[in-house]
Amino acid sequence: MNVQSGTYYWPTTFPDAPSYPALKEDISCDVLIIGGGSSGAQCTYYLADTNLDVALIEKSTVGSGSTSSNTALIQYSGEKMFTDLINTFGEDYINRHLQLLTEAINEMEKASMNVTIECEFNRRDTLYSASCAEDVESLRKEYEFLRKHGCEVAFFTKEQIEEKYPFSRDAAIYSYNDAEINPFRFTHALLENASRKGIRIYENTEMNGHHYDEERGKMIVSTKNGVSIQARHIIFAAGYEGMEIKKEKKASFVSTYTVTTNPVEDFSKWYNRTLIWETARPYLFMRTTRDNRIIIGGLDDNTTYPEDRDSKLINKKNKLIEEFNKMFPTIKVQPEYYLSAFYGGTSDGLPIIGQYEEYPNCYFLFAFGDNGMVYSQVLSKIIVKEIVDGNSPDLALYLQKRPLLNKG
Repeated sequence: MNVQSGTYYWPTTFPDAPSYPALKEDISCDVLIIGGGSSGAQCTYYLADTNLDVALIEKSTVGSGSTSSNTALIQYSGEKMFTDLINTFGEDYINRHLQLLTEAINEMEKASMNVTIECEFNRRDTLYSASCAEDVESLRKEYEFLRKHGCEVAFFTKEQIEEKYPFSRDAAIYSYNDAEINPFRFTHALLENASRKGIRIYENTEMNGHHYDEERGKMIVSTKNGVSIQARHIIFAAGYEGMEIKKEKKASFVSTYTVTTNPVEDFSKWYNRTLIWETARPYLFMRTTRDNRIIIGGLDDNTTYPEDRDSKLINKKNKLIEEFNKMFPTIKVQPEYYLSAFYGGTSDGLPIIGQYEEYPNCYFLFAFGDNGMVYSQVLSKIIVKEIVDGNSPDLALYLQKRPLLNKG
């Protein structure tokens, strides 16, 4: 699957990243994770302190898939407002979802402090602005919901935005204590930590077949290396490429575009270096990096053909820079890295844990949506709890057959 194209900033921040051998012999384990990106790494974070025998395989190298193009804005708010999600799932349901998201951000911060590789985790506030006057009312309702459920938020008027930023918007939700991270370093940090704790990690080891052995009660995975793996449980954490293994009808793709600029010396006009996004669909978003670059992304396109997606990259790159210049005219930037990529979402706005009859004892981690890393942290914890304890009360919230209109 051609997930992305272009030039990638994150791998340049860790040129001496750890590497792992290819699998050369048959093995067995309690849990096999398929995928060495952020989702797979986040699964190892929760499995590393269990007594389970765990292995992970990655078809290429760690972090080389969507992790390398992830912009890693760490937020609990997502593309679909919580007030809209309530219409589908009910308030109690979505309140629990919000609680799990905020806990996940805290756990990502904790994880980044308990590993030996610096992950560049920073707490950042977020400005979520109304793109037009018609969006102000829905934005205010979202603000009231977030405040009601304990989120630290403020509602900025047009005057307050103009006081703090060099651009104007009719209104905005200002969220405190969101975050940003380096997804490539975070993924490597979690896997290096897991490796030291005994989890076996194999790069350049691609699955090319699987079947369930009823007599042994295990899944048997064959690889292109000519070896096989027996596992009691499998977590498919292959990101968007997991859809090539099992098509999930609730998930779909669009194309998105990202620019990473040269380092910038003066951020005095960028209030608190906040994360920035907006209510428009498709939306524009921005963040800064540890080495003072700016990541600008968005301008999503409905095409799902890689050739069509990539043909628009130069035009989209120029447009992203142009939009940034409108908002921050005194911050001079040049694009140093730019890419096009597929971006996955779900029809109802929640990520998915897929469990399917034809895949006994398997879990598909589909952390699709604009909060992919936060979703991965939530889903990873739930899946591991389900495997270890045999029951996770929150599993039903994210199954592909989750209950709709659960307003009881």
